[in-house]
Amino acid sequence: MNNVKRKRWIAAGTSALLSVSLVACSTASPGGQGTEKPGDEAAPELKSLTYWVGLASNVAATLKSFGDMTVYKELEKRTGVKVEFQHPPVGQEKDQFNLLITGKKLPDVIEYGWTGYPGGPEKAIKDGKIIKLNDIIEKHAPNLQKILNEHPEWRKQVVTDEGSIYGFPFLRGDDYLLVSNGIALRKDWLEKLNMKMPETIDDWHAVLTAVKNSDLNGNGKADEIPLLISKNDMGGSVAFLGSFGVNYDFYHVDGKVNYGPIQPEYKQFLTVMNQWYKEGLLDPDFAVTDSKLKDAKITGNQLFATVMSTGSGIGNYTSLVKDKIPGFKLAAAPFPVVNKGDKKLWSAKTYNFSGGVAAAISTSNPNPEATAEWLDYAYSEEGKMLFNFGLEGVSYNMVNGNPVYTDEVLKPKDMSVAHAMARHVRANFNGPFVQDKRYMEQYASLPEQKESIEIWSEPTNERKLPPVTPTSDESSKFASIMNDVNTFKDEMFNKFIMGAEPLDNFDKYVQTIESMGIQEAIKIQQAALERYNKR
Repeated sequence: MNNVKRKRWIAAGTSALLSVSLVACSTASPGGQGTEKPGDEAAPELKSLTYWVGLASNVAATLKSFGDMTVYKELEKRTGVKVEFQHPPVGQEKDQFNLLITGKKLPDVIEYGWTGYPGGPEKAIKDGKIIKLNDIIEKHAPNLQKILNEHPEWRKQVVTDEGSIYGFPFLRGDDYLLVSNGIALRKDWLEKLNMKMPETIDDWHAVLTAVKNSDLNGNGKADEIPLLISKNDMGGSVAFLGSFGVNYDFYHVDGKVNYGPIQPEYKQFLTVMNQWYKEGLLDPDFAVTDSKLKDAKITGNQLFATVMSTGSGIGNYTSLVKDKIPGFKLAAAPFPVVNKGDKKLWSAKTYNFSGGVAAAISTSNPNPEATAEWLDYAYSEEGKMLFNFGLEGVSYNMVNGNPVYTDEVLKPKDMSVAHAMARHVRANFNGPFVQDKRYMEQYASLPEQKESIEIWSEPTNERKLPPVTPTSDESSKFASIMNDVNTFKDEMFNKFIMGAEPLDNFDKYVQTIESMGIQEAIKIQQAALERYNKR
């Protein structure tokens, strides 16, 4: 790729994009800002990249590589950069990452949730695995630089406590995109029972009991499953647990950090779940039901209520059963409270940047500046359109000034919308770009999907910890403590609910977690919160 061509794609978003003569003598960047200041050196040309990234399940359903997606085929045409994607087997991302990162020769770009690196992203920089990007972004990524300057709260989430930027981040570009899952139920069954939407824990008990005692699927068998939740649902939506004011991890009350699973309120939650389990209101197989089994229970007309997302949950299930289950209708349930009028404290609301998901440039990369320019294209206006909507005339058309997905995306014949969309764009999972609200407005096009976003957004989320990170010194100690604590906590979650461990032993369980060093972990999180607040 010659220098003229390189400058052409740096200039995306200006009229210079398609004009070789203009670009040849221009240093315009997307939005018309200059990319080069006096004294800045132009990056050497870039011809190819190796790029390690997990293969999202939405993509894996129909494609073998990100390279087969419309977004990356078109990106190669526009930039001239050939990308060799390296995907670990689906479900083995963490193990494969841990193997990969110990090697001497790393892929040029590694996209990962870097808060999961032992010691955190700052340690990955100090270990010489990835490059600190602050200066490179300032000089070679004007689009991302502009976005971070315009959104200081996003920048606060993107940097480490030491102020380092470690990767090109996945940014949710609007508050509308921050909540996408919660508790949903079969509204058609609720209507058959002539019952109101449950609001309190007692309401839920009454509704679930009625579901258990009624043949709502009409097959003459008592095979209805009133509720399915598991420890895997505790992380995001804090389903039912948050009703008691705590979560399944660290949280804070007015800046003071606590650990949810050792609080008396956690015992109250377990007591309710244990009772519901004994009464047959909770799926007897809750501890071993994976996502495929869960799908089968919903599409098999058995399950009344569970945790799901707006898109791959409500939207996906509705389309999958439209010709199979007459009258099937899902609806989001409000966040349950213990007593009517209690404040709703918890939801699955996330941050604009969360989980540390970012495309980092490895220290093995021979051309980090040009790689930064290539990655920065996604943050330009044209790049944002490409990553969210794909190629005009293929996956979307402009209608009254707005990108509207084609029927190939929104009305696919032989696959779900989630899978059809992921053949073209990264909008319905993540990646190094800014997610556009207009994607979700179409992805969640059903009235019940739009309502779900409103209903699941009601809680204040005031106790949720921001994306804090321990220092590299604290991190190994924190990881050592929490590996033991999390294994024990998960095991006891199932035992307490199923009655294999009597709830009379809850105090003994708390003492065990205390003996594992939880107070030290709380101190580390407290210090991390205070540092975050000073970023």
